[in-house]
Formats: sequence, C-alpha cells, structure tokens
Amino acid sequence: MGSVVPMAQAQANDAAWPTKSIRYIVPFSPGGVSDGVARLMAEQLSARLGQSVIVENKPGVSGLVGTQQAARAEPDGYTVVGGTITTHAVNPFFIKSPGYDPVKDFTPVALVGMVSNALVVRADSPFNSVQQIIDAARAQPDSLTYGTAGAGTSQHLSGQLFQSISDTRLRQIIYKGGSQAMVDLIGGQIDMVFETVAAARPMIDAKRVKVLGVTSAQPLADLPGVKPLAELGLPGFEMQSWQGIFAPAGTPAPVVDRLAREIAEIVKTPQVHAKLMTLGVAPDGRDSAAFSQFQRSEIEKWGKVIKDAGIQAD
Repeated sequence: MGSVVPMAQAQANDAAWPTKSIRYIVPFSPGGVSDGVARLMAEQLSARLGQSVIVENKPGVSGLVGTQQAARAEPDGYTVVGGTITTHAVNPFFIKSPGYDPVKDFTPVALVGMVSNALVVRADSPFNSVQQIIDAARAQPDSLTYGTAGAGTSQHLSGQLFQSISDTRLRQIIYKGGSQAMVDLIGGQIDMVFETVAAARPMIDAKRVKVLGVTSAQPLADLPGVKPLAELGLPGFEMQSWQGIFAPAGTPAPVVDRLAREIAEIVKTPQVHAKLMTLGVAPDGRDSAAFSQFQRSEIEKWGKVIKDAGIQAD
C-alpha cells in the first residue's frame, strides 16, 4: 500500500504540469536553424502551456555540450533539448566518448521537421551536371573538394553518401560554419558544397551558385526544376537532416504525450508552417513513438554509410 500514495501524487503532478517555466536547451549557437526552430517552438508552446519556455543556447563540439547537459537534467518535464541528426544519430560514430547515449539517455518527444540540402557549385564552375562531377571524381580520385561545417553535419553526411553510391573519393574541407564554406566556394577555393537550401538561398537568388540537385527523395517546391540526386546518377540517394525535440529519459509519459500533441498542432498552423519553411524546414509533427522509430532507422542507415567509408571515432 505504501507505494500507492507516491504514485497517486506523481500522477497528480503530471496532470498539473507545467507549474513553472520550462528550459529548452539548444546545443548550437544563436542564429542557426536549430536556434530558429527552438525560438519559434518556445514562443508557441509558452502560449499553449501557460508557462514560459526559455531557450538556452549551449553550443560546443558538434552539439555535445548542450546535449550532455540535457541528458543529465532531472527528468521532470522541465527540460527539453533540440536534437538533430548530428546530436541524436551520428555523433557517437565520430566521437568515441560523447558523454551520452542518443537513444538510452533520451525520450524522443516530436519530430518538428526535415531539412534538405542542395548540391551547389559556383556560377562559373566547369560542372553543369551531377554526372560530370561523378565522371571527374572517378577519373581523378581525391581531386575534387567539398566544404562542410564538420564531421556529422548534413553537408558531411551528404558528401559521404555521394561517395558511397557513386564509388568515388572526394576531399572534405572543414570550416567553422557553412557560411564560410560558401564564401570559399564562390571564391574558387573548393569545388562544391551540399548546403541547406535556406542557407544557400541568398547565393542561389543572386545567381552566384548553380544548383545541380537536391538531397531529398522528392523535388522541392522552393527549387522548381531541380531534380533529386537519386534521379541524377545516384540511385537511392536521400539525405535530410532533421529538427526534433527530446526530453531526458524517464520524463513522465503524460508530459511527453502532451508536448507531442501540442507540437503536432503547432506545426500544422499556417503561420508556423510558413515560418518553418523560411528556415528551410519542411514541417513534420511525428509523435514520440514514430519519431523514436525514425531515429533508430537513421542511426542504422548512417552507421553503415560511415562504417563503409572507413571512418573511425576519434
């Protein structure tokens, strides 16, 4: 009988949640896609939950710093973290001791949306098609370069998948951020970048780069006439980063379910839908169970790509 009272109290507390402000950790710097998504979600959740949702940027080491903090937080429903393909799928393949397990230490709450990349080359590049890049890379392995924002980023994973499917070897050039890679692309220092569509948009609109293909399985409405790489000599190519929300493992299920319901409703609203699209995020809204299944499939897919490439965790 002794355990009934605490259980009843816990259920009552879950029903009353939230009774104070909620911390939303972003493991990346202000100004990026993850930050933009977090601030949009926090504003909407605050209005719906009747409590402030406060965004805290904790950048560092491919998202490790903030994600570690979230993993160690009290699982009481008052801490969530913005998670991406980098933090919650591939970091352990690149970093030997990330300080957290992306599956065991977290409960997926909701998948906010998907982020596609575009393969871009400078406007005066000799390459006018994906096939020309494949042919050149096969003729001279390791001669062509692609810029990334580091190991495990969407630019890097796109490049690895390109090499895996085309049986080619490209050289990765790592930058502190994607914007610097684009500057060097236009300056002729590197050959190509698999950049997020939103980040590449100013250069695309200014006609300073050519878009040769997109990394999504389907064409993108905001890049009319551009085909997926899967239709351009790279069968089966699909690489989309994602923006999701996770809670520390052990967070009460009623809290997770409530958050998932609210987020699903939020991403459906026309106003939020439009704002997400301007960030380059295609709204999704999958709940905890579906998001958990998707996360595991991503870990399996990219684990194989990374292993096949001979990449070892440092």
